[in-house]
Amino acid sequence: MKQSEIKDLSAEQLQEKLNESKKSYLELTSTHAISPIANPLQIRSLRRTVARLHTEIAKRAQQ
Repeated sequence: MKQSEIKDLSAEQLQEKLNESKKSYLELTSTHAISPIANPLQIRSLRRTVARLHTEIAKRAQQ
């Protein structure tokens, strides 16, 4: 998910996406620990998406 897409989301949608992304990230990492997944770069992209969502939520909370 790109930063420009994240900025267009509402606060509820941000929280929903964050929960969804965290769940997917945990599932991917646990699956990868058991047996290697086909594309391990998915883990990195999901981790970065979670970070982007956290950043946007924190930025909006400051304002």
